[in-house]
Order: sequence, then structure tokens, then C-alpha cells
Amino acid sequence: GAMWSAERKQELLEYFTQATLADSLGSSEGSRLGSRVTARGDEVATARFELGPDVKVFSEDFREVVPGSGEPGMIATSGSIPLGYYKDAARTASTFPTIDGVRYSMAGDWCRLEADGTMTLMGRGNNCINSGGEKIYPEEVEEALKLHPDIHDAAVIGVPDERWGQAVTAVIRTRNNVKPDDTAIKAHLQGRLARYKHPKRIVCVDARIRHDNGKVNYRAVRSLVDAR
Repeated sequence: GAMWSAERKQELLEYFTQATLADSLGSSEGSRLGSRVTARGDEVATARFELGPDVKVFSEDFREVVPGSGEPGMIATSGSIPLGYYKDAARTASTFPTIDGVRYSMAGDWCRLEADGTMTLMGRGNNCINSGGEKIYPEEVEEALKLHPDIHDAAVIGVPDERWGQAVTAVIRTRNNVKPDDTAIKAHLQGRLARYKHPKRIVCVDARIRHDNGKVNYRAVRSLVDAR
């Protein structure tokens, strides 16, 4: 239900020297989007996948993304996919488009197609934050925040802002009730994230910010921010 960071993978491989780690990417709208197996001595990466069978990456205007171009694209899969959403023709049409005579499932997951043909998952498009004209994927910011030794968990959303359009806002849970100050967090993010991706506001909470299945509960996170 969440990204598996390179740092945690590396620690596991150093401790369990014979372990094999498996990443799998999929959704209700389409399974087997991507996978990756990592063992000791392999390159360790966050959210890097080999493309699944029948998987392609398209731009918003349905052009196939060229590997290594740096252009972000949406993950699409054909083959055995659902017929659609029950009694929701509009959502069905947008999620299951036909491109060059082939019907695809495109649930809204964005990635970057690397020169070697693998993909790096960026995040779900409907969570994307537009701040000052820049697109920011919450997952990338969350992963960087969680590497801080005092931050147990993090969720990131965009909050309406008069100047930026949306302001990157982080909701964090800390370890042992130790709240790092904003300056320390920003220093931690230096070198890990471009400055425009840094949270403009950080909210510390005690409440759970995930569903039982491990996915971030963005609706609850937004309610927590609104309450402040």
C-alpha cells in the first residue's frame, strides 16, 4: 500500500543477507503493472519497476512516451482489464480509453520511463500538487520526510494558496513525541528535494493518517489540516 524506500531495502539486505525483496505494482483497475526483485549486490531503488506484460506509458494526449526523454506519462495496461465502473459511464470512459484500436486501463498513475526501459513511479495524478506552476507528487515529498530520524510517518497535500495556487503542506507523526522544528526539517530536505517541493507548512498530529491497508488517508489528512 505504500512505496518501499531504497534506504529500508538496503537495511534489510544488510541484515538478512540471503533475502530477496519483491516490489509489485497494480490496482483494482489493472494488475501486473510492474515488478522488481532485489537481492544483495543489486542496485537498490525506490519505486523502480520492470514494465508488466501489455503495459505502455502514454502522455495526456495519448502519445507513447519515449524512454529516457524525461517526459512524465500515465501507466496503461491492456489485456485482462475490467469492463468499467458500475453505473458510471463517464468515469469508465476516462479510465478505460481506446488508443489505436486497443482498449487500455489508465487508473491515473504517473511515472517516468527511464532510458533502460524501466519506469520510476511518481504517484497518482489526482493527488498531484500544482504549486507556482510546478507539478509536485506527494509521494516523493513523503518519502524524503520519512527519512528524518524523528519523523515516523508523513502525508503531503496541496492547500489553496493565493500566491502559489496550492501550497505544499505536510502532516507528520513523530517518534517519541519529539517534534523537530521546521528549520531542522528543511535542512534535512536539502539535497533530497528541489526547493520548490519543500513543504511551506508542517503540521504535527497524533492521529492516524493511514487506512488499515497501509495507504495514506488523504481525506482524513485534509480534515486534520482544515481543523488547524
